Amino acid sequence: MCATPETPTPEAIKIAEQNDRFRTTWGADFTVPGQIVMTRGVADLSPAAKAVIMARVQGFDTFTDDNDPYGDHSFGDFDIEMAGDSYRIFWKIDLYDTDYAMGSEDPTNLDVTRRVLTILHASEY
Repeated sequence: MCATPETPTPEAIKIAEQNDRFRTTWGADFTVPGQIVMTRGVADLSPAAKAVIMARVQGFDTFTDDNDPYGDHSFGDFDIEMAGDSYRIFWKIDLYDTDYAMGSEDPTNLDVTRRVLTILHASEY
């Protein structure tokens, strides 16, 4: 069965729930293992900007047909403005095997899947 925005597969629904738990707890829910990384462009922002970005990623709930076509909540985007500068931010979650070497054989199985949440400037995509 092919997933569409109107009819996500049961697997996509399960992955979305796991992705949301990982993202909204900023990785502190150890039942959903993974790591959070940011690109150099985001890392170079001020601590205040990074705090705003972290809160926006954690609170993101604006999933649409455009940014979530499969219903798995693996991508989001938003704009922030700090000290007169505007930034378009993307975040994405990729699902790897336990060695972070390749994609997971069973992305719904938390025992064999590790998430990597990457935060980046849209221009770095």
